[in-house]
Amino acid sequence: MAKTYRVISADCHIDLPWLPDDLFVRQARPALKERMPFVRETKDGRHWVSNGGARFGLQNGMGSAGRRYVPGQIHRSDRMAAQGLYADGERGIRRLTEPGLRIKDQDLDGVQAEVLYGILGAATRLGDDEAAAEMMRIYNDWLADFCATEPARCAGLGNIPSHDVAAAVAEVERVARRGVLRGIEVANTHEMAPLFDPAWTPLWAAAEAAGLPLHCHTIGPRMDYDMAALAPLQRRQAFAVHITGFQLAMAKIVMEIIYGGVLEAHPRLRLVIGESGIGWIPYLLEHMDLEWEDQFKDLTLAMKPSRYWRRQCYATYQSDPIGIRLLDILGEDNVMWGSDFPHPDGVWPDSQEFINRELAGLDERTRRKIVCDNAARLYGFV
Repeated sequence: MAKTYRVISADCHIDLPWLPDDLFVRQARPALKERMPFVRETKDGRHWVSNGGARFGLQNGMGSAGRRYVPGQIHRSDRMAAQGLYADGERGIRRLTEPGLRIKDQDLDGVQAEVLYGILGAATRLGDDEAAAEMMRIYNDWLADFCATEPARCAGLGNIPSHDVAAAVAEVERVARRGVLRGIEVANTHEMAPLFDPAWTPLWAAAEAAGLPLHCHTIGPRMDYDMAALAPLQRRQAFAVHITGFQLAMAKIVMEIIYGGVLEAHPRLRLVIGESGIGWIPYLLEHMDLEWEDQFKDLTLAMKPSRYWRRQCYATYQSDPIGIRLLDILGEDNVMWGSDFPHPDGVWPDSQEFINRELAGLDERTRRKIVCDNAARLYGFV
């Protein structure tokens, strides 16, 4: 399968700070133009903002939040900076959102194709559900145009709201009609209804009917520390706790969908948890099976929870040697490597080094599944 591909990154990103600065205002319906993000010149540089008070970071800034790059603060960011990524951004060179430039950066990293997650975090920060849905519509159209220029290299995920199931279904159907994007990413928020809530059923049905894999990307646990009340060292300690446990919050997504009978009711629906890591999943699967056998056989499941995982679920990781040692429980068909480019906890431009080191003990067939064939099959890279 996909013999022209050697490495496919199943988790990469397009972030709002690198998009064309007039995109949302220019494309929004007239009644919503004043509520769209735009770029404002300030004494501290050009920043993405909204008239409603939302802040999205420095134009062409670092990561999804558009932070300013500070040398020596994050090692992985220093590696990206060494390739001129942030310096080019300061000069207005949008390496991340110009297809030809982005492909050059992927070539540098030995990656032949990538799956593109989007701007749902920024849309949520807008604090305006109606405007956020408009943002997603505009972004999805822009992303489809972007991916259409290089369909052999880019698999974009349509961004889907989670605050209104009817609006979510309508956007899934609109994305499916155009036929360019290869999956849907549902806004993962701490405020959304539990995924076992029957209100979600039309969305699961729409995704299954469209044949589009459903994605939830990690957003980390809810930050429940009162950061303002903490001393400087304590704030760093609290942030370390938050960052280190970032992927573990995805356990809730997996449990709600499997225990909720979503995969039992929709056997052709495929679920991807993005940037979740994989080392924690074998424990979760074993424990879900144990609890189901022990006390939850009254749930609407016809088989063990782990069998739904094997049949319909995938997880992406960028570096997880512990998870690789547990492939017999995870399933070698259910794991996809991703570089997380261009986020500061990603492994670009050193992906090949990470892959070679962490997968050295695997046979070639299994290694190829993880870094190429599983993603090629799921996203139609042929």
